[in-house]
Amino acid sequence: MAAASTGLPVWWIFCVLASFFVATSSAEGRNDSLPCVDGTYEHDDGRMCCLCGAGQHLKEHCTTSQQYGKCEHCAPNTYRSQPNSLESCEPCTSCSQPNVNLEVKQSCTSASDAKCQCKKEHYCSGDTETCTICHPCKECPEGIKVACNPRNNTVCNEKKEGVQHIGVIMGIVSILVIVLGLLAFFCIRKHWRARHQITESNAPDVEMPLAAPVVDLEPYLPDIAETIGWRDMQVIATRSSISAPIIESCQLDHPNNSQEQTVRLLQIWVEKHGEEASRKLIQILKDMGKRGKAEKVKNIVYPS
Repeated sequence: MAAASTGLPVWWIFCVLASFFVATSSAEGRNDSLPCVDGTYEHDDGRMCCLCGAGQHLKEHCTTSQQYGKCEHCAPNTYRSQPNSLESCEPCTSCSQPNVNLEVKQSCTSASDAKCQCKKEHYCSGDTETCTICHPCKECPEGIKVACNPRNNTVCNEKKEGVQHIGVIMGIVSILVIVLGLLAFFCIRKHWRARHQITESNAPDVEMPLAAPVVDLEPYLPDIAETIGWRDMQVIATRSSISAPIIESCQLDHPNNSQEQTVRLLQIWVEKHGEEASRKLIQILKDMGKRGKAEKVKNIVYPS
């Protein structure tokens, strides 16, 4: 009668009451059991708080059991991959450290860490998922049998023994040729020196003409210089106390021309000794044991 007096059908009032009852029941269920989808943790006073989800960390504990406290998303470059009650997130793994040869395979998110992989032409000897350093792939001059990959180093073709032996033999032959060449060079040089010394020692003693006259050596300088040579001229100049800088200047004034160097140094030597230069030059050569050269210089200065 009350429903009829209001003008509303009884069935409509029943539906409204039923909907209100269901909504109230659902709300109570979420508060008591449904919110903690990832599990709970026990707080100090015995409250059972809901765990924060992956990608979050705990900011404040719950005030009522079976409820969430305050959860916050992980800051950039940090993550939490599991539900938790921790107050901070973990730092993401860096794949760009120096000298480890890694690159990013999967970027870090708030709910998962970054994944690294070896750079091209590098491999990891351990688990590639947790690899911390990669090594350069081996090079194969003899050819590749199995190509390098992130898990394994390159496998090279087997060396051909014949080719290897030929290389060793050729190396030994080359060394023998060099050694024999050096021995031949030193033998020839030793023989030449011995022969040269015999010639010098067997040369007749140089006799100066009786009361040899003073001779101007200027016209004969080129011929005398060619006979004496640069090395012996250096010795003659040193014996006559001509300084090293003057000797060196003769070389610098006429680079790569030993004949001109000898002529210039001989000219300086002659100027130092004046009129006695011709006699002293022959005598010094005799004292040096260069009797052959002394004889040749005498024949140039005092032709018969």
